[in-house]
Amino acid sequence: MRSLLKEIKGYTKEVILAPLFKMLEAVFELFVPLIMQRIIDIGIPDRNTAYILKMCLVLIALALIGLVCAATAQYFSAKAATGFSTRLRRKVFRHIQTLSFTDVDHIGASTLITRMTSDINQIQNGVNLTLRLFMRSPFVVFGAMIMAFTIDVKAALIFVVVIPLLSIVVFGIMLWTMPLYKKVQGALDRVTGKTRENLTGVRVIRAFSQEDEEAEAFIEVSETLKNFQLIVGRISAFMNPVTYIIINIAIVVLMYTGAVRVSIGVLTQGMVVALVNYMNQILVELIKLANLIIQMTKAAACGNRVEAVLSGGSAAEEKALTGKGTPENTSAKTAVSSEFSVEFDHVSMNYNVASENALSDVTFRVKKGETVGIIGGTGSGKSTLVSLLPAFYPVSEGSLKVDGREVSDYDVSELRAKIGIVMQKAVLFQGTIRENLLWGREDATDADLWEALEKAQAADVVRGKEGQLDAEVEQEGRNFSGGQRQRLSIARALVKKPEILIMDDSASALDFATDAKLRQAVSEIDPDMTIFIISQRAASVMGADRIIVLDDGRVAAIGKHSELLENCDVYKEIYDSQFK
Repeated sequence: MRSLLKEIKGYTKEVILAPLFKMLEAVFELFVPLIMQRIIDIGIPDRNTAYILKMCLVLIALALIGLVCAATAQYFSAKAATGFSTRLRRKVFRHIQTLSFTDVDHIGASTLITRMTSDINQIQNGVNLTLRLFMRSPFVVFGAMIMAFTIDVKAALIFVVVIPLLSIVVFGIMLWTMPLYKKVQGALDRVTGKTRENLTGVRVIRAFSQEDEEAEAFIEVSETLKNFQLIVGRISAFMNPVTYIIINIAIVVLMYTGAVRVSIGVLTQGMVVALVNYMNQILVELIKLANLIIQMTKAAACGNRVEAVLSGGSAAEEKALTGKGTPENTSAKTAVSSEFSVEFDHVSMNYNVASENALSDVTFRVKKGETVGIIGGTGSGKSTLVSLLPAFYPVSEGSLKVDGREVSDYDVSELRAKIGIVMQKAVLFQGTIRENLLWGREDATDADLWEALEKAQAADVVRGKEGQLDAEVEQEGRNFSGGQRQRLSIARALVKKPEILIMDDSASALDFATDAKLRQAVSEIDPDMTIFIISQRAASVMGADRIIVLDDGRVAAIGKHSELLENCDVYKEIYDSQFK
């Protein structure tokens, strides 16, 4: 949590002024019981109306000054808290962008969403309340006790006993509930994850009539969250009644002591009223302090969760993503030249959470300008294989080289500048078609964009839209069909004019004729561009220079279409299932 508070440094003025004005408000409040004492002891017995009115005007002035101080403190604390949370949210978002696929898989998308929203909101509320009350409440509590000593030492000893008892109750409950709030936030992660899963998979759920089952699963995680919240709520609920009991007992003792001392002439009635008012002020402030501590407990728990995300990610990837490297090593490695664009040498890969390798002992080399088809059954490791090239996942064993250099030696931005990839799931972002295509290359001209669209067989799609390149794209490309999204995603990769193009089952929604035209157009772009075509369709890869057949994470065979039909049972089975 301490490392997060560095983000508040830019609001030093607000952090100082907010508690300062709150303390000024508290100082004026501490004078109120003394003025009431004077009204009761001087104004009322003497029936001095002018004196009473004058004291009432003083009370009104103190209230107005206190109001101004409170509003000013609230302004500064809110400004500091919202500014701090904005900076923190930006920092977390920037860090999430640097996380590897492995880190995102391990942490979970729903958890990251909760950290960005609910957790940071709790931290913001904690900072806001801390600036407003952390100095004020203890100041009023001890200030009221000191003021009580100025009135009567014997009666003030009651305050000395009450305040430690209340502190034990407040801090005891705080220590009890702190670990439970972590469990509450963890349960909230699961609710968020289940909600996200149901929203993204709503069509599949309805297609298989699983609404009732998913509703029951959601109710189950919601009940878990509710039960944790009820446990914490019940424990926290003890705070107010216990503090009220202690305070009210103290008031009874104070009234009794005050009555006895009034009867013997040591105290006046106004002094007793002032002492009771100070006790009530302590009660109010301790309740505020209790609520502050609960909020601080929540904020601390959430802060630790956010800090855990910020401390995640491998040092190697963080170095690469920020573009930091060793200049002498980089220059030396850049000089390496090779006739091979990609070299796999006994490569194995594990997703960390899995007990077995997703890829095992993969070895092959691809020359520049070569087109390689990768085919295999579902779960054979096709997407895993190509995800190693842009360093989405690290190699567990073996050696992987791009242009003669180890992938691990590249600065990731430099490596990914060489590679254009069309993901298995076509993703478009809210904006315009032009903005989506410019992700490939920011300085691309309209001519470059139209050329890429033509090659991707998407030019007709864009021409049919009002505004063409400036046509609106809804979130996730909802206003385009699956095939249109795939073609636009391919065009975005082609705009980049990469050295290596990876098409990961990116034509699955296209008909065979469009798929054939697309492959023909892509092959004519650049004779030196290395192309990887991943597909479950034999028709999509049969024209490749070489075809790699994967089976259960291993290379079953490598060769041309005609060779594999004769020598590879796995490929022949796939081909026969689609063409016979």
